Amino acid sequence: MSIQYSRRAVLSALLSGAATVGLADAPLTSLRPVARPAAAGTITPEMRQTLAQVVEASGVTGQVGIVVADAKTGAIIDQHDPEIQQPPASVTKAVTALYALEALGADYRWKTRIFANGPVRDGIIDGDLILVGGGNPNLVTDDLANLAQLVADTGLKEVRGGFQVYDNALPNLDEIDETQLDHLGYNPALSGLNLNFNRVHFEWKRQSGSYNVTMDARSELYRPEVKIARMQIVDRSAPLYTYRDGGNFDQWTVAKRALGSGGSRWLPVRYPALYAGEVFATFARSHGLVLKSPVEITALPNAPVIAVHESANLRDVMRDMLKYSTNLTAEAAGLAATKTLTNQTRGLRTSALGMTRWAKDRAGIGPEFADHSGLGDASRISAGDMVSFLTAENVKAQLFPIMKNIVMRDDNKKPIKNYPAIVQAKTGTLNFVSSLAGYIRTASGRELAFAIFAADLEARERGKITGGEQPVGSITFNTNAKRLQQVLLQRWAALNDVAN
Repeated sequence: MSIQYSRRAVLSALLSGAATVGLADAPLTSLRPVARPAAAGTITPEMRQTLAQVVEASGVTGQVGIVVADAKTGAIIDQHDPEIQQPPASVTKAVTALYALEALGADYRWKTRIFANGPVRDGIIDGDLILVGGGNPNLVTDDLANLAQLVADTGLKEVRGGFQVYDNALPNLDEIDETQLDHLGYNPALSGLNLNFNRVHFEWKRQSGSYNVTMDARSELYRPEVKIARMQIVDRSAPLYTYRDGGNFDQWTVAKRALGSGGSRWLPVRYPALYAGEVFATFARSHGLVLKSPVEITALPNAPVIAVHESANLRDVMRDMLKYSTNLTAEAAGLAATKTLTNQTRGLRTSALGMTRWAKDRAGIGPEFADHSGLGDASRISAGDMVSFLTAENVKAQLFPIMKNIVMRDDNKKPIKNYPAIVQAKTGTLNFVSSLAGYIRTASGRELAFAIFAADLEARERGKITGGEQPVGSITFNTNAKRLQQVLLQRWAALNDVAN
């Protein structure tokens, strides 16, 4: 089984982890913005409605910005409030992907290395072993297992010094967005040494009235337990989780009354370098190489490299990022791009500002990015500017092939078989924010660029006050926004097909 397959399996597992409890949402209303055509691609009278009429019928609250244009010429075909500046959510990652590809090159690869800081004689290092991160955001446990095997293959049997970890290739952040809840796995720490998207797997099972708890760094092939993240079950109903910095480990508590008979979820790791070091040491031990507890260092010695793991090429990493929407990948890629362009390591906000300036120069637009992933809601871009970006020179050629295919669905959310058009796009979702931007290729081959941004920022702010993962009304908003997207995509595919 290849490492790439393992990584994708981990991605799927990470993104499928569900919360233990959630607030009940308001009942969904039966809204039909326009009637669906009897046959896919058929033009119906309802499709002749104005965009304002379609938006009004959708039930989407807040503000909606919509633009569709010819992808080759940039000529606007239709639009609704195109200049409204809204949070793009994860649509930001489409901009980040191009930013990274053009700054680093499609064949760029992150390297994770092992240094031997001391003379090596007869399989013994008279000095330290160092695990050196290069910023790879997609490093998984299986990769560290393979790296430990490479070290063992050198004949190394003993390290007389310490075991050190280095993660300063990228800035160290405790979390991507400080406004998010502490326990959300999609808001982990970031550093130059990342493992499993800096998430630890928490699993619990009820046994004889108590719970068996494990915290591990699982991947496709391995499940090494770790001590860097620790869990205590507390007899309470709320809050669901609490977090405390243990000094050199993460101390979590969870509400016992919310656990039920068993379950699991991914939790963020706040000590990523020590986390990776602990897991690597576990695999080294399996080869007979016993290492001391990892210690972080801030400067690298001039020492020889004895083993290297390389990531997949950047183009493939960006394709997976756009498919799975991994925030850590976006931030690491954006930070690496800024570092290359400026020859300096920049903080997240400064790096995002660099991407903002790059986008303005690249496409003549005026966004404001606060990060590279869209996880925070401080970023702003209009639907008009997003389409201008998508139709700028040589953008579609790079993004269309790596964007996610968006499946066309009927009123019952079932995929429409053999739909005559192809939609390649990036989705974005926050509570009370829903966005979609990308390209449509109609049945006859005409290509369109589009952006659909919907946000109810007043409702979002009210939801933040409640402190829940899914505030009341957020599911309804998202459902209506997704339905509106489907209506618009199918409308545009039919109305703008050359054959019609």
